[in-house]
Amino acid sequence: MGKIEDLATAYHRHVSAPWQRTLSGADRVMFVVYEKETERALRARVGEFEQATIRAGHAWKLINCSKWFSEWMARDEYREAYFETPDLLTMKLDREFKPEICQRLAAELEQADDNTVVALLGVASLYPFVRVSEVVHEVERAIRGRLVVFFPGTKNENVYRLLDARDGFNYMANGITLHSEGTNS
Repeated sequence: MGKIEDLATAYHRHVSAPWQRTLSGADRVMFVVYEKETERALRARVGEFEQATIRAGHAWKLINCSKWFSEWMARDEYREAYFETPDLLTMKLDREFKPEICQRLAAELEQADDNTVVALLGVASLYPFVRVSEVVHEVERAIRGRLVVFFPGTKNENVYRLLDARDGFNYMANGITLHSEGTNS
């Protein structure tokens, strides 16, 4: 089996365990952590995670956030000015983009019942505009079933690094990885 298949198997073991219904939103989050170089392979085989979820007796809802930034930017009347002077965009990202994507993801989570895995694909496209940890934290209250974040990067203990590109963040999500040293599998 390849890396993605092995990761799907590890995910299946995790999603098949009995779900406690009294967990907080933060405890309902799973990060499937994989090497950034395998992003295309994971996207091509994301159906294996869906099948693992269904075999475990849960529903599946895939959310692809890859186009969220470009869609948001395309609607902005001053987008050309931001392309000329990107530094002007910094405050707007925090004030408008982050709340919009948090609201969008929360709405998807609220539509799912307590037996549904909502899977978030494409978080690398949010870099460097927002931090994944901040988005997940903002939507925790809306998680009824489970939120699975497909995370191209690394995990060492509880420290996650997206794309190995920025300082890691400490998050208590259930990490699903292929490596057992310093990680959860």
